Amino acid sequence: MAERGEIHLDQDKLCCSICLDLMRDPATIPCGHSYCMICIRSHWDAEDQKKVQSCPQCRQTFRPRPVLVKNTVLAYLMEDLKKTRPPPVRGSGSDAGLEDVACDFCTERKLRAVRSCLQCLVSYCEQHLQPHFESPAFEKHKLVKPSKKLQENICSHHGEVMKIFCRTDQQCICYICSLDEHKRHDTVSAATERIQKHRELGANQRNIQQKIGDTKKGLLVLQQEVEAINHSADKAVRDSEKIFADFISLIEKRSSGVKQQIRSRQRNEVRQVKELHEKLQEDLVKLTEKDKELELLAHIDNHIQFLRSYSRLSSHSDSPHLSSISVRPLRYFDDVTVAVSEVRNKLQEILRDDYRRKRKQFYLLSWRKQCHDVLHQNSKNS
Repeated sequence: MAERGEIHLDQDKLCCSICLDLMRDPATIPCGHSYCMICIRSHWDAEDQKKVQSCPQCRQTFRPRPVLVKNTVLAYLMEDLKKTRPPPVRGSGSDAGLEDVACDFCTERKLRAVRSCLQCLVSYCEQHLQPHFESPAFEKHKLVKPSKKLQENICSHHGEVMKIFCRTDQQCICYICSLDEHKRHDTVSAATERIQKHRELGANQRNIQQKIGDTKKGLLVLQQEVEAINHSADKAVRDSEKIFADFISLIEKRSSGVKQQIRSRQRNEVRQVKELHEKLQEDLVKLTEKDKELELLAHIDNHIQFLRSYSRLSSHSDSPHLSSISVRPLRYFDDVTVAVSEVRNKLQEILRDDYRRKRKQFYLLSWRKQCHDVLHQNSKNS
């Protein structure tokens, strides 16, 4: 159980929103927000040309410029918080690895740095960092997470630490730059610009996250559309196969019927021809016999016998079935071939015209869908 009077403090709530570190010489402005005295003063100094001061957090404006006064209660809390920091243990800390930032003060054994100072431009391990917490000389120094790029904070022209941001040229500059080539430019403290950019970053991130959500929804819709297309195509293939199978079965039945009709007609025609052939054979036998009798008659010498036989044999002798034979071209079933060919041609024409019409309808529906998608996308973008 905690001892009576012990206070538990959330260090994050006691950080300055400008420098993002524990407040030093905390000052509370009229809107109620608190900052490091030097941080809010630098922020307002950068706004002097606008002749109006504002709160970096809530953006409330003040005119005239408020007088900054140290918040003693917060200052006491900060002092108590500093006292609660664990004392450094000499020789403690881990060695700096290849990816770590090494302490610039360590000589023999390089320990891993825990903070970098933007004023000193030096990185410190836990032990060598303590003077920054204990000595008033380092009170206004800005400590950040260990960085290997501290030299990037130095102005290449003047060798000074860059603490100012030029909004006109969108670049970080030092104090001398602000008095020289950036004299008449719109400048603010780097901390103030960071707050503004941090807000923009949050807005951009929310916008990106919204787009990510919309894109995921779009991908889901497209995936569902692909599945719907595949399902519809598979169903269309199955239905088409069944329809064409039924159609082929119908054609085969019609073909079988035509074959049966042809064979039936063939049998009738052959039967009639065979019957006529038999009758003509009988006529041929009779005519042959009569021809022989006439041949014998021609050699009879008795006149009376010849005349009697001649009157009997000279009667008209024709083949009664010969007239039933009609000379026709040998194309008995050409009419069937012509009829089937006409059916085939008509069927091909119907299928071709129907295919063209369906394809035109398909392209029209596809074009309408594309137009609808484009209009829908434009309406979303607008």
